Amino acid sequence: MAKPTVVLLPVWGAGHFMPMIEAGKRLLRGSGGALSVTVLLMPAPTPDAAVDIAAQVKREEASGADDISFRHLPAVDMPTVHTGIEEWVSLILRSHGPHVRAAIAGLDCPVAALVTDIFCTPALDVAAELGVPSYVYFTSGAVMLELLLYSPVLDEEVPGEFSEMDGALNIPGLPPVPPSVLPATMLHKKKMSTYRWFLETGRCYMKATGFIVNTAAELEQSVIDAIADGRCTRGVPAPTVYAIGPVIALTPPPEQPHECVRWLDAQPPASVLLVCFGSKGLLPPPKVREIAAALERSEHRFLWVLRGPPKDSRPGQRVPTDAMLDELLPEGFLDKTKGRGLVWPTRAPQKDILAHAAVGGFVTHCGWNSILESLWFGVPMLPWPLDNEQHANAFLLVSVLGVAVPLRLDRERDNFVEAAELERAVSTLLGGGDGEAGRKAREKAVAVKAACRKAVEKGGSSDAAFQRLAEEIRRGAVNVPKKRN
Repeated sequence: MAKPTVVLLPVWGAGHFMPMIEAGKRLLRGSGGALSVTVLLMPAPTPDAAVDIAAQVKREEASGADDISFRHLPAVDMPTVHTGIEEWVSLILRSHGPHVRAAIAGLDCPVAALVTDIFCTPALDVAAELGVPSYVYFTSGAVMLELLLYSPVLDEEVPGEFSEMDGALNIPGLPPVPPSVLPATMLHKKKMSTYRWFLETGRCYMKATGFIVNTAAELEQSVIDAIADGRCTRGVPAPTVYAIGPVIALTPPPEQPHECVRWLDAQPPASVLLVCFGSKGLLPPPKVREIAAALERSEHRFLWVLRGPPKDSRPGQRVPTDAMLDELLPEGFLDKTKGRGLVWPTRAPQKDILAHAAVGGFVTHCGWNSILESLWFGVPMLPWPLDNEQHANAFLLVSVLGVAVPLRLDRERDNFVEAAELERAVSTLLGGGDGEAGRKAREKAVAVKAACRKAVEKGGSSDAAFQRLAEEIRRGAVNVPKKRN
């Protein structure tokens, strides 16, 4: 009899696709050979994303793993009417609903579970129709999951715009939350379609069997408890949260180290500030100038991964290009910082850089994968969120975990940070400014590093949660009824 399979439905972004594949491989290992994995591939909306996913699939197939297979779904028309990236992605996924159903119904083995991305709520209805257990794989932290689940309650408690209210929000399991840290999707109720997406997503999540969250209980215990206790869902028990992280794909260093790593080899321990805004972190010229001014005036070493503007600015198409440094940077900047700074104009191996002993701090856009990588290697942060859930992540880093020195930014000016403010924060984090605040962030980062690694060790909190999840999935396998003609 064919092994039961776990069906994965990832979206195409690097921060979504790669972590879900890694989680699927962990499920394979955890099942002791009792399960297989089937990945349903939706066509990527951009050529660059398609190339990245094809390369990842090729690597997985070349690894010789017999128990993981990939199935391509048919293409669908891209939405032309929408009010935000979240709604745009969700409309695409809704169009894929019939294809997902047909693919699952066409499998020749029992189905143990359907694991969907955070955007794939239409697939939860497909799973319910087929009688298949369904799980949402949360590539963000538990804080974002809580905001989605709690959003219908907040909507009733605050009838007007959150950005116009006085005081802080009381969100279970968190210190008082300033409205300014909410995702932009929530701050602008007048963009009704996108805001409605947020509310509907929170409600739809209650249809899931469970949430698989790429976090560790030690990072977000109070939030996980609030979800489990029903405090986010008006006392109604929420689906079980399985905190199985950090899930990070770690590979051996290459025989020939990257040029950035070779440059770091020549720097003193904990002396370099990494400035990187993620795989899609695009900075307009005014922000580039402020960063350059701060780094030029600073006495600290830095490695700045600076990307160029996209060729296409439509939703889903905004892919950074290699930077033309002479055009983006102020005149003379490279000469003035020569010897203590490196500006890298294309992709860089972020994990290899964060793992290097020379890196002592990280200016990050607060994407969750970047946060986990920084915590894994014990690097304290300066949070400069740009979009989506990143402001809430920054709040967690500063106000809950204490592993970051806050940056004062102007959200009304597109999250603008003045050069003097960045210079102050860099000095605080790396030493020379407010020594106490920087020291505490550095010490907390070391402690959280140890907690993250302990969580995924045998018997750790994430390992135990993963074992419970794997056992539940093994027990849940069903024979899906074939579609009648």
